[in-house]
Amino acid sequence: MDLKLDNISHFYGEMEILRAINLDIPAGKVICIVGPSGCGKSTLLRLIGGLERPTRGEVLQLGSPPPGSINPLTYIFQDFALLPWRTVEGNISLVLEDHGIKGSQAADIISDVLSRTRLTDFRRALPKQLSGGMKQRVAISRALAVKPAVMLMDEPLSALDSQTRELLMDDLVNLWTNEPFTAVYVTHNLNEAVRLGHSIVVLSRRPGEIREIVELDIPLEGRKMGNIELERQQQLLWNLMREEAMAADKELINV
Repeated sequence: MDLKLDNISHFYGEMEILRAINLDIPAGKVICIVGPSGCGKSTLLRLIGGLERPTRGEVLQLGSPPPGSINPLTYIFQDFALLPWRTVEGNISLVLEDHGIKGSQAADIISDVLSRTRLTDFRRALPKQLSGGMKQRVAISRALAVKPAVMLMDEPLSALDSQTRELLMDDLVNLWTNEPFTAVYVTHNLNEAVRLGHSIVVLSRRPGEIREIVELDIPLEGRKMGNIELERQQQLLWNLMREEAMAADKELINV
């Protein structure tokens, strides 16, 4: 299933947040969205996910979700959103229970996603027993359990330290390499964008407009730390954003 954003604009009261966003999100690709603080990145993700309706324009779903998809559009948040009294498998089970999936069918799905995210040995652990990186793996497992057509990822690694972030980026690359998925990935971290994105959408400061779309042809599995081309692309992105990021920062300070 592809997504198409057709001339999306959005206001909060008199404040224009997004302006004339046109974007294609093809199946099997990771689309990263970057831009200055306050440019509307997370708002755009909410519009894509149907949590809000755009003031103008529309989000179109083209084609059908993959076979067995339970939630075509599924979120992964930065704060993990795990229930502290449920085990790892219990947190994953929750999204299946909501659709009446229980017993052996649920057990098979949970075992599969735990294996894919290397969490099998932690299935009976409580969130308080897990590191931040492990908690985010549980959140990713929970998203995978509903076989989404598109994963909507809102700063999913921003709460983690730099070493854990590197490990989670490797995990996401391995997951995509083994079974390609579609994702819209919002981040302020340009290193994450060049490591994970097939396309990187650069938004201007508010009102957010698409300033440029940077396409990366380097295979995800080849994007290792220290790759000179990735460093060049990261610098290119910063050059596109630097002046507007400074202006956005001044606007935020003066609010």
